Amino acid sequence: MNKNFNPLNWTKKQQIIGGAVAIVLIGGVTTGIVNHANHQAKERKIEALKNKKIKLCKARAEKARKLEKINEADSKKLLDIAEKTPTDKNIKLAEDSILKVKNAEVKKAFDNQVVGIKNRVKLENEAKTAVSNYQKDAMNQDKFKTAQQSVNKLTSSYSKGLKDSLNKQLATSKKQTDDATKAQQAKSESDSKAKATNTNKEQSASTGNATNNNANVNAGTDSQSTVNNDVASGSNSYGGGSQNNYSQGGSNTSQNNTNSGSSNQGQGNSGQNNSNTNTNTGGNGSNTNDNGSNGGNNNNNQPQTRYVGWVSVDGVRRYSQTFNTLGEAQSYVDATVNSAEVINLGFEHSIRYGVEPA
Repeated sequence: MNKNFNPLNWTKKQQIIGGAVAIVLIGGVTTGIVNHANHQAKERKIEALKNKKIKLCKARAEKARKLEKINEADSKKLLDIAEKTPTDKNIKLAEDSILKVKNAEVKKAFDNQVVGIKNRVKLENEAKTAVSNYQKDAMNQDKFKTAQQSVNKLTSSYSKGLKDSLNKQLATSKKQTDDATKAQQAKSESDSKAKATNTNKEQSASTGNATNNNANVNAGTDSQSTVNNDVASGSNSYGGGSQNNYSQGGSNTSQNNTNSGSSNQGQGNSGQNNSNTNTNTGGNGSNTNDNGSNGGNNNNNQPQTRYVGWVSVDGVRRYSQTFNTLGEAQSYVDATVNSAEVINLGFEHSIRYGVEPA
């Protein structure tokens, strides 16, 4: 080993220089150690702050998640209430609640549900209006079809109760209308048959009167022939008159026999008047025969039939009115049966109606 590297062999100056170098070296090492320790402490502090921040973020996220669940649950609850009782107030509460929901997909689903509730309410109101319009004009088949189509559009499970109620109302009104139509048709057929029967009777009576009149004419003709024959033979015998014999002599006797014919009366027909006058002059006398007239009697003063239109509620006639014609009475009954008041009574009471001679 070189003696120069042995500190014992160093000169005083070399020892001083060596000591200074050693001090410098030791200070550097110490500084390095201190700096390293400070750096590690700083890193630990940064790590602690980072962990604290992470925990805080996690806590906030958990709080937000819980709040979102609460908001979603509140919205769902309010939507259920709006579905069951879709008033404007309940729908508005549900809409305000949905604004607090942050999840885009959940929010969209809730918004679609609100739209569905509003559409259902619209369809329900349209169905109610259509049924009400039909009940006010139950003979109108177009309004019945419109009402039926509107009710059929109520497909939501929440509309089932209303749909059943409206269908029941439609069925009740339809049955009343059908019964009224059948009764009116039966009445019309009965009236037509009665009218045809009366017409046949009148024709038969007219034919009989014409036959009787012809018989009277023939009888007058036959009697006139008898008078003519009697006059030609010089004597007259007619209807209980006296008999006269003409003789050749100084006196001249003239006899006038008059016979008044019988009167034939026919209903609705004027009798035929027969008047025959014969004058026969033979020898010294003359004979005149007047055949009486046959007159008919026409009677047009037949009593007029009036009609009563009536509507009863539970067997008691609540509405009735008398008219001069059957058509007026039938119109009154139709208007009364189809009125809103009677239709409403029909839901809980028995309704009957008809037209009859007063």
